[in-house]
Amino acid sequence: MEILAYISALFVGISLGLIGAGGSILTVPVFVYLLNIDPVIASTCSLFTVGCTSFVGSVRSYLTGQVQWRTVYLFGLPSFLAALLTHKWLLPVIPDTIFQAGSYVLHKGTMMLILFALLMLVAGFRMIRKEEKVASDGHAHYTLAIFAGIITGFVTGLLGAGGGFIIIPALVLGLNIPVKKAIGTSLLIITINTLLTFAGSYQSVPIPWNTLLIFTAISVAGIFIGQGIALKIHAEKLKPAFGWFVIGMGVVIVVNELFL
Repeated sequence: MEILAYISALFVGISLGLIGAGGSILTVPVFVYLLNIDPVIASTCSLFTVGCTSFVGSVRSYLTGQVQWRTVYLFGLPSFLAALLTHKWLLPVIPDTIFQAGSYVLHKGTMMLILFALLMLVAGFRMIRKEEKVASDGHAHYTLAIFAGIITGFVTGLLGAGGGFIIIPALVLGLNIPVKKAIGTSLLIITINTLLTFAGSYQSVPIPWNTLLIFTAISVAGIFIGQGIALKIHAEKLKPAFGWFVIGMGVVIVVNELFL
């Protein structure tokens, strides 16, 4: 199972390198099902992996001028605060037993996996859907950007996902930022959210450092591969296939947690 997990780590990085989103959606399921890590701990580990991998990608984006700093501050600050508050204070107070009816018990870990599976379904459908070109009205909708930042932070803090599939549409449609610059800016926002949230909460859970560092190193290698492939193959051609894969994994998680 470890070999399969490390192969998956490579695909996490490749996806982030290709399309700037999507790869982080794999980390929590891989940690839970292939490496047998508790879901709550897995969400914290995911913050580290996603943060380090996104950081490497954001450096390249910065060097090529594909980062809009004003947006990083505008979107990133409320997003980071929401992520930190959610992961450090909201997540710990959620009871271990969420719901009980007769012999059925819904535990905290199961609830997190179901929510993560639903997130995977949303992200997957966004990837396979053909994006319609929306005419810009020439205005930057800052309120929308701030609200989307808060939602992204909540998702990051609760589930350990980067939220690129929320950030990129918000930047493109809400702030009229070109797609390539939105991807680069998104990677930097994800880096700030995940690494600072991890730094503020990792001491509260036992981190399997050896496994996490190996997984993260492979994921970082994957982002270089993804960025190299992106120079030769248009990412839009690969997004639908990856989207269907994410949807399939989401369905498997729901079935496994609710019916098996």
